[in-house]
Amino acid sequence: MSHAMAATPPHEIVFALTNSLVPARALHLVAELGIADHITDEPVAAASLAPRCGVDPGALDRLMRLLAAHGIFEVEGPGYRHTDASRLLRSDHPMSMRAFARLMNLSICWASFGALDHSLRTGAPAAEVIEPNGFFAYLRAHPAAAQIFGEAMSAKARADIVTVLDAYDFRPFRTIADIGGGRGHLLQAVLKAAPSASGVLFDLPHVTDTVDIASGRLRTYPGDFFADPLPAAEAYLLMEVIHDWADAEATAVLQAVRRAARPGATVLIIEDVAPDVGADPRAYALDVIMLALTGGRERTVGQLSELLRSADFRPTAVLETAGPMRIVEGIAVLPLEPKLSP
Repeated sequence: MSHAMAATPPHEIVFALTNSLVPARALHLVAELGIADHITDEPVAAASLAPRCGVDPGALDRLMRLLAAHGIFEVEGPGYRHTDASRLLRSDHPMSMRAFARLMNLSICWASFGALDHSLRTGAPAAEVIEPNGFFAYLRAHPAAAQIFGEAMSAKARADIVTVLDAYDFRPFRTIADIGGGRGHLLQAVLKAAPSASGVLFDLPHVTDTVDIASGRLRTYPGDFFADPLPAAEAYLLMEVIHDWADAEATAVLQAVRRAARPGATVLIIEDVAPDVGADPRAYALDVIMLALTGGRERTVGQLSELLRSADFRPTAVLETAGPMRIVEGIAVLPLEPKLSP
């Protein structure tokens, strides 16, 4: 237990955690409305903001006062001004996190958390109560939600990419494939850091069709990693892909990579890694989000290493980054190792 938690009376710990959904919900709604876009360098009163967003000024003032108590906005006189955190809710901020807050405001997310008892009873994703074919099927059927999801993943990636580049040297590779790489923010940054490499961005066709390619060293390769062959490459990036899936599907993704991989190719699993010892509230929160939405999970280094071995990769390194991500590296076994009979 941390010193801060030890100093907090037990009833206050329960009270704060019980009510933690309230500031979260306020943040989601303020992000959805684009409130931060209407605040520049001067404080603005809620009475002035409300008509621009079609909401009640008194209610908005109360939500913003709550957020200001958590460091999102700052009260100045009768108005609110930006903090470093609230600026990240602006649509035009280069590191904007507005889309990520909007993602958690999607009805599929809130309904899934409301149905979390389904996951608790069955171990299956609560999202299946709302959409029997699962969270990703919901996104395919709701293009506006899928766009928010894509923007949210890009926003989260922007916050983590710098730390990944600082932690790993991509220059030795000539061909790098980003599997499930979304709109290519990670891969494009990697190619800048590895100027002799070329890149292949693999994702579903409706995702790759939206990618604006600004480099002759990058090409898209549309497909479904559960059904289609993957491109050959010397290195494969899997950033926040494996955690989306239960063990069987996660193994299938890694096996698809292994079938395409050249002898000795490298695979890099880049995601939050749950601690083997100690507590990590951030990773544990993501773990329950995966439980509710996709059926995936945040895994320990040992669990990720076991997945790699099951797909004929040899775990070779675990690299820390300056952020929450860790990089678990594996090398394609050469040649494929025979499976032992049960």
